[in-house]
Amino acid sequence: MHNTSAATSASESTEPTAQPQAPAAQAGGRVFAAMAVVLVLWASAFIAIRFVGDAVSPGPLALGRQLVGTAALVAVALIRRPPLPRGRTLALIALYGVLWFAGYTLVLNLAERHLDAGTAAMLVNIAPLLVALAAGAFLKEGFPRSLMIGMLVAFVGVVIIATGGIGAHSDPLGIALGILAAVLYALGVLVQKVALRSADALSATWVGCAIGAAVLLPFLPQAIGEFGGAPAPAIWATVYLGVFPSAVAFLLWAYVLQRSPAGLTASATLAVPAIVVLLSWLLLGELPTLLGMVGGALCLIGVAISRRPSRHPKA
Repeated sequence: MHNTSAATSASESTEPTAQPQAPAAQAGGRVFAAMAVVLVLWASAFIAIRFVGDAVSPGPLALGRQLVGTAALVAVALIRRPPLPRGRTLALIALYGVLWFAGYTLVLNLAERHLDAGTAAMLVNIAPLLVALAAGAFLKEGFPRSLMIGMLVAFVGVVIIATGGIGAHSDPLGIALGILAAVLYALGVLVQKVALRSADALSATWVGCAIGAAVLLPFLPQAIGEFGGAPAPAIWATVYLGVFPSAVAFLLWAYVLQRSPAGLTASATLAVPAIVVLLSWLLLGELPTLLGMVGGALCLIGVAISRRPSRHPKA
């Protein structure tokens, strides 16, 4: 009896440590799946913007995208009824709404008038490097060795894509706009990460998107005129940009960012240029070169390395 009781006691003492592993693994799987969807949707945005082409100007396109995104997110918020942000948290959300939903979107649209989709994606994806460095220094996330090595490998892939993969159509103005878009993206991520410490992901996303749309309202008269005469495919592409790369992807991004370090989360987006190369080939007929395929493979390998746990979380 004593042995049985001891065995039972031992069993009971070990069970609680085993049970949390399954929920943790499930949560990690959900975060990974959400990030994968974000990468594909954000990559598709570069294609959709190029697809719209000259049918709609950059300003009206940015406004149309954010108005559609706001409508979709508000519809979800009316069902879920998340708490509204207040005070300092609201100010941070407003700031990243201006930086990311308004500024980044507008500048990216302008950049893609001077760059092909792949080169634009390459330039924008300087941002994860900026985010990782700033998050390590100012958000106290440190500089994990696996993250630094993975980002270096992925960035080499990005450079290879830019120099030999695609990018035949580019000019100095487009490159400058692409770099500005990367800076706005990086600042938006860092501000959002701080805001999500005290904000619900859905509230932060729909309020940020609505503020971005409000900032872009000066383009409304031009948007009414251009969308009134735009071909149906351009209008549907704008709706797609608002619903999927904006509403769905940014909501999932907030979900991931709330549960992961900013530097690690941003590093995953280094895979976007590789996805853009593939989508450009399939949807726009921009065939990748051998260097483009090598660079894309390095981007994916680098992201895989960056997401490995590090024995020394801080340098």
